[in-house]
Amino acid sequence: MLEAAPGDASQAPHVLREYALIADGERGALVGPRGDICWMCAPRWHSDGVFNALIGGEGSFAVSPVERCVWGGHYEEGTLIWRGRWVTDSGVVECRDALARPAARGVAVLLRRVIAREGDARMRIMLDASAGFGRHAMTDLALEDGVWRGRSGPLHLRLQGAERAHTTASPAGRHAVAFDLVVAAGATHDVVLEIAVDPLAGDAPRPQALWAATQAAWSADVPRLPEAIGERDARHACAVLHGLTSADGGMVAAATLGLPERARQGRNYDYRYAWIRDQCYAGLAAAAAAGRDPLLDSAVHFVSERLLADGPGLKPAYTVDGKPVPDERELPLPGYPGGTAITGNWVNGQFQLDAFGEALLLLGAAARRGRLDADGHRALVTAADAVRRRWREPDAGIWEIEPRDWAHSRLICAAGLTAAAEADPGAAAVWTDLAGTIVADTARHSLHGSGRWQRAPDDPRVDASLLLPVIRGALAADDPRSTATLRAVRADLSEDGYVYRFRPDERPLGEAEGAFLLCGFVTALAEHDAGDRVRALRRFERTRAACGPPGLYSEEWDVAQRQMRGNLPQAFVHALLLECAVRLGGPPG
Repeated sequence: MLEAAPGDASQAPHVLREYALIADGERGALVGPRGDICWMCAPRWHSDGVFNALIGGEGSFAVSPVERCVWGGHYEEGTLIWRGRWVTDSGVVECRDALARPAARGVAVLLRRVIAREGDARMRIMLDASAGFGRHAMTDLALEDGVWRGRSGPLHLRLQGAERAHTTASPAGRHAVAFDLVVAAGATHDVVLEIAVDPLAGDAPRPQALWAATQAAWSADVPRLPEAIGERDARHACAVLHGLTSADGGMVAAATLGLPERARQGRNYDYRYAWIRDQCYAGLAAAAAAGRDPLLDSAVHFVSERLLADGPGLKPAYTVDGKPVPDERELPLPGYPGGTAITGNWVNGQFQLDAFGEALLLLGAAARRGRLDADGHRALVTAADAVRRRWREPDAGIWEIEPRDWAHSRLICAAGLTAAAEADPGAAAVWTDLAGTIVADTARHSLHGSGRWQRAPDDPRVDASLLLPVIRGALAADDPRSTATLRAVRADLSEDGYVYRFRPDERPLGEAEGAFLLCGFVTALAEHDAGDRVRALRRFERTRAACGPPGLYSEEWDVAQRQMRGNLPQAFVHALLLECAVRLGGPPG
């Protein structure tokens, strides 16, 4: 039983599986089961937080039942429009939540519609915007013609649908806007909050028009996927990827920062940036799902621009507008329980060879679909040349750890060169020959005595990422090295149907880290390409069960506790879910 506690909806965090995401491409917000928006950065993904309760800071925006209630909810299919639902002592009430689309970079528009389904809806609404990760309380609050205006640090606020609200003050002198609302049975009430960089001029926008435009934008972006297994989940994954992708083309790895992968172990990162690898995964998923070309085009545009700007010095990640990721620093906040509040990311100083291979795979897929323009082709040549120059260098690899000669990085570059050769007949012979050289050299140094691939020349362990070069075409699925690696992943890295990255030490699986959901979907694709449809479907279904009611996925899944771990939602997991759902609906290979 979830009991609403008036006045404290912004205080207590929830387990990750209970959060829903609303997003418009430029920013996103997490909505908890009490109707509390507890996390949002504005004006853009990498900006400072405005609602910070998720990580122990000030600021939230709650639309919560006053009565005792039990919680539920669902997304409107093919959208990130969330319908929170509560059964109370006296009726049933919903709150329809969205970030308005099409999005503007400098203005976030939060839409919240209370719907009294059965009986009168008695709600408590509280707004406490707190920009700068909680440094800036609301100031200059004034009610004029039924609309509240105010400031939070550098940001301008406008709130409509709260004409009967009053200001409250905490013991520390922080002000909020709050009121109780009764919506008659069968009626609705809209609350709209605008958060802007510049002063908001003119009349406040009409809620009905905002809702209509938002619904139309989602309908245009996320059409049906009749070929997919689990079409509803596949469309939802597609919607999540659209929600995380900026008009600049960059897609954030996740909407959040500091959510721990493992409690009290210092593994807390800021994922509000665009990783080249993740962007390529999303583009490849879109290419597999015919008709999802906007996501493919966004990925190609962003990756091409970065390659043409930085060449062999390509960074692993950027902000969504293509700027450098800031260095990591700790915020003076408690953090999500078990973690710490970290902003920025140390990945900025890494070299990740596999990013060039993934870029080649993406650009090759775009060429096959007729979506590669002249800049994209120049980027493809640039990436191939970077592989030629740098493939022998140690790199941080897909798991972003100490630099070594990681077999996955080299083999995925071979796969990328093979894909690129199809897009450029003039260079095909050179690139195909280089791909063969890389595979042969990797086999000399990173082939285990059992016949499978091992992680690196000095690391004999098996790694689930070594299945990726197979499904991307570096080797045939029936190559003995491929089949031996798949057998080893099944035997050494699987537990209860879930798949782990690798064994960090001698402890049993699950004690060092959770199952890695990306690896579960990759293994399902490897089983599919190997011709074992039953195993592929079982792996796919098991992996896609690792979520909560909103159907969002984090990076890891704690198998024993059935809990999500890490930042939310993890874009590359949704990308592989989408690709897996579509490819498993077709023939092997």
